[in-house]
Amino acid sequence: MKKTFAALMTILAATAAFAVTQPSITGDYLEVRSCDIYTGPCFANAEMGLTGKEAIMVWSVKEGSFQGTALDGLSVIAVVRTDATLGNLKYEPRSGKAVLIVDEKANPSQRDALQAFARSMAGKLIREVAAVKTSAIEAKMGTCAKSGCAAVKAGNLINVSTRCFGENDHICGNEDIFYPPLTDVNNPLPAYTEVASFNAKGLDMTWQLTGQRGAFLASFSR
Repeated sequence: MKKTFAALMTILAATAAFAVTQPSITGDYLEVRSCDIYTGPCFANAEMGLTGKEAIMVWSVKEGSFQGTALDGLSVIAVVRTDATLGNLKYEPRSGKAVLIVDEKANPSQRDALQAFARSMAGKLIREVAAVKTSAIEAKMGTCAKSGCAAVKAGNLINVSTRCFGENDHICGNEDIFYPPLTDVNNPLPAYTEVASFNAKGLDMTWQLTGQRGAFLASFSR
C-alpha cells in the first residue's frame, strides 16, 4: 500500500511539474530594426547614435491564450520609436513610443489581450502607446529552406520582406550577431531586410528601409 501511494505521489508530482512548464502561448516572431544587427563592430559603431532608433516587432500566435483570452491564429504588431539606437537592451535600456496594430479578425476582448501581450513582451520599449490601429495582418514566417525569409503585410500600414543571407551580404568578413533581439525569443535567426515600411500617424514620421542586415526571425513561447 505504501509503495502504491508513493508511486501515485510521484506521478502526480511529475504531472504537476509538466503542467507548470508548458507555455500558455506560442508562435512566430519577426523583428526589423533600422540598423544592422548582423554586422561587424566597425559598421555598428558608425551607426551608433545616428540610426537604429526604430523597430517593427511582429508576434504571430500559433496557439494559446493570454490573460485568459484565446489568441489562436491572431497577430499583433508593435512599431517602436526611441530617441537612441536600439542596441543591447541588457546594457543600454531604452524606452519608447509605439503604434500597435491588432488583427482585424480579433473580437474586442482579443484586441485588448493582443495589446496587453505586446506590451508585456516589449516591456519598456512600449512606454507610451501613441495609437492603436486595426488591420488585416498577413504573416508568413520561415517560408524558405533556412527559415530566413518572411513576409508581413498589414493593409497599407506595414510591408516587410526578408530573405536569407547570401555570400554578397558579408562585406567585412567578420560579421556576427552584434545586437540580440529586443525581446525574449527562441532560436533567433538573423535575416536580410529587403524592404520594411511603416506608413501611419502616431510616431511623427514614416519610413521605408531597404537592403539592411537588420532582421530577426524566431519563435516565442510564454
